[in-house]
Amino acid sequence: MARKEIAPQSPSPAAGSFWQRNRRELTFLLLFVIILGGSFTLISVNWVNDHAVEPFTAGIARVSGGVLHLLGQNVTMSGTVIRTPRFAVNIRNGCNGIEAMLIFLAAVLAFPASWKSRLAGLVLGILAIQVINLVRVVALFLTGVYFPKIFDTSHTVIWQTIVILFGVLLWIFWANRFAVPPAREPAT
Repeated sequence: MARKEIAPQSPSPAAGSFWQRNRRELTFLLLFVIILGGSFTLISVNWVNDHAVEPFTAGIARVSGGVLHLLGQNVTMSGTVIRTPRFAVNIRNGCNGIEAMLIFLAAVLAFPASWKSRLAGLVLGILAIQVINLVRVVALFLTGVYFPKIFDTSHTVIWQTIVILFGVLLWIFWANRFAVPPAREPAT
């Protein structure tokens, strides 16, 4: 009786290790966490906060105050404080859009795309996040002047959610337009 030799079969893609099956996603996640952790650590350094974050935040206050002037609000500005006789707001970390920008930056840099696409995404994304943050600051100031009872909820729930969600949706839009498609495995 002749024995029939069975040729060894190559393992199916599902049989590979978890890392092999999910390498692209895990690489993105690992890079995202490292870049995000590094950037948040960097802005927590006192020198960086005092020499970069605070001046940036004061600039946001100046621009927001300028927009409020255009809207007929008689505001005065001092550093990061915007004030009228009826209401004052102090723009602090967490309200300057930097955290949303860093989350977006980490996601764009970690995602597989060309450096040209990443650079374009970063420039346009950071500008867009700052525009939505400007709308946030102006809207919150006007809320504090005209609807002070809902200021806290608007500040901590509504606008924080809007800015972070905007950054995430902006990244999804960018990733769908500029992502490098996964390499195709050769046909067997």
